[in-house]
Amino acid sequence: MTIWILALWIWGISAVAMTAMCAFSIRARNLGYAGVAWAGLMAVAALLAGLLSEGAALPRTLTAIGGAIWGARLCIYLLHRVLHEDEDGRCRVLRATWGNSRGAWFLFFQVHALAVAVLALPFLAAGSATITVVDGWVLAAIAVWIVAVTGESLADAQLASFRADPGNRGRTCRDGLWAWSRHPNYFFEWLHWFAYVLLATSSPHAWLSWLGPALMLLFLYGVSGIPLAEQQALRSRGEDYRRYQREVSAFTPLPASTNG
Repeated sequence: MTIWILALWIWGISAVAMTAMCAFSIRARNLGYAGVAWAGLMAVAALLAGLLSEGAALPRTLTAIGGAIWGARLCIYLLHRVLHEDEDGRCRVLRATWGNSRGAWFLFFQVHALAVAVLALPFLAAGSATITVVDGWVLAAIAVWIVAVTGESLADAQLASFRADPGNRGRTCRDGLWAWSRHPNYFFEWLHWFAYVLLATSSPHAWLSWLGPALMLLFLYGVSGIPLAEQQALRSRGEDYRRYQREVSAFTPLPASTNG
């Protein structure tokens, strides 16, 4: 099955799944399920890339395992937040803006479905690689994946622990990685996509692997990630978060500044 046919299949599966999740979310009155479904569908996309791509067994196996573990972990983490915490402030703002417009909800979920298909292309590019032995590129891909998924998991765990303490309500997390970056989870999620760039070096579709880090950087840094998260943080934490913005890097982990 060609890479483009596979991408269309992934888009179709995602569109159907997101339609069902949209209906459920409307009843639950919580847009957060869109992120949960997106992460879960990314895991499915990685598995499909590993099973059905035309590349060698080694890159297909690593793509399936790496993408599925990353997506499943993120899906479970987001589901836990949706089930056990108040709805994310960004989602509440969108719901208040859209009101009872089911069309807006449906479009929101279908944009997520399209994002699954587009971001599956790096998986499919890696799964089309022809390499059959573990060489330097493969070892580098594994190392990047380990660092990225470990970093993202650690950042999520540190934030969850901070938020679980009622005494921290209204305060900004500066624990662990959050003292080095205002969004370390986003940084390591972005870094994770370079694993497929490295795996895809022998693929005829290697250029598609760069869509992962490029689009993720665009979404996280310039569109829906950091801008919306920081707007909500300023609404809820005010001056405490403004001081955090002055002192801590927005994205790349760096030593905190004592100025400002």
